This record gives sequence, C-alpha cells and structure tokens, in this order.
Amino acid sequence: MFVKTEQAHADAPWMLDGFEIGHVSLVGQIVSMQAQTTNHVYTIEDGYGSVEARHWVGGSGNAAAEAAKWSGIEAGIYVRLSGFLKSFGNKKYINASYMRPIVDFDEIAFHYAECVTVTLTLQRGPPYNPGAGQQKAVSGSGSSAYQLNNAMDTRDEYSNLPIMQQQIVRFLIQEQDASRNGVHVGDIARHLEKSGSVNAEKLSGELDELMDHGDVYNTVDDNHFALSR
Repeated sequence: MFVKTEQAHADAPWMLDGFEIGHVSLVGQIVSMQAQTTNHVYTIEDGYGSVEARHWVGGSGNAAAEAAKWSGIEAGIYVRLSGFLKSFGNKKYINASYMRPIVDFDEIAFHYAECVTVTLTLQRGPPYNPGAGQQKAVSGSGSSAYQLNNAMDTRDEYSNLPIMQQQIVRFLIQEQDASRNGVHVGDIARHLEKSGSVNAEKLSGELDELMDHGDVYNTVDDNHFALSR
C-alpha cells in the first residue's frame, strides 16, 4: 500500500488513490530492527510488502516512561504501530508514535478485514443503510438535521467504550477544531475532573487502550492526543 503513496512536494500531504493520508495504523511482523543513538529502525512486513518505521529516542522527555512504553518490541514478533508517513532521501518511512506487540492473532485477521472494508468504502461509498433516510426525515431538515444525525452516529460509534474512554473521546471531538496540534493530556485530565476525581495512572491506561484500538493517536509529542477519525 505504501508503495503507491505519493507526495507532490516536501510540504504537501501524502496521497493514496486520490485520498489524503494522515495518521496511519499498520499490523505486521518485525523482520529486522536496528537500535541507533537517536532512533530505532524497524523493517516491518505486512503481507503486501515491507515498510521502514522509525522511533525517535528521547522525544517524550521521560526516559523511564518511554522505555516502558516501547518494551517487548523485538524482531520476529507481530506488532501494531501507528504514526505518520515521512520521507528522507527519497525513501519513505513511518514516523512511529506508538507500537505494541500483538498477543491475540485474531487481531491480524481483523486488520486485513478492516483494510478491505476501508478500501471498498472509499471506492464505492459507505454500505447502504435503509434506515438513514427515515432517521433524517424524523430529525428535521437542513443543517440542524445533519448535525443531529452526525452526533448520533458519533455517539453510537463509541457507545461500546468504557465510560471514561467515552468522556475522553467526546472531549477530543469537542476540541478537535480548536486544537490543530492535538489536546494536551493535562487539558483532558482537567475536563474529567469536572465529573469527578481522576487518577493520572488510570487516565494513562485509558489513553493507551484507546491507542491500542486505533481510536486516538499522539500528535506533536507523547502528551498530545487527537481522534483518529
């Protein structure tokens, strides 16, 4: 897939089949890895080809937390990683902001099915929903009806998440237009404190789970988060 991505110039967005590519999520096997002074380089095979991923060392400012976050990563295992496409010397790579070992191999099959679903949705449009027209008719007309349906879709999409994760996602949705670089974890904590006390360790765990599921990702550093979709 990454072989087909194109970039008009160094500051232009990456494009794939006419669609702009931002944050990416990948499942594959680490076939080799190399630890360097400033970064770790991984070659990952996902069944369609190989891609290079780089993790820059020392970006979080907390060496112990960073070491714990990237522990368990070794050659030969399957991982899920997320990050952004970059290019250096005409060579593409993923600037990895998150990577974890896969322990349930059903996740690999799920990822392939997810890729097929996204590809077909982009090519042919979303699946037909016979209730969508009726829902819009009941809700009203014009922009207010659209906003209501959009809000309902968002609510339904994340309704299976634990309560705190739902609160985090709703806050990120609320702030996504005002915070182009993502929302700082401190702002998330202050928002959650309005509905009760929040434990820093608990919040960190909930954010890690949301990243595991591909719902959120790190932006400018390990302390800023944005919604994946």
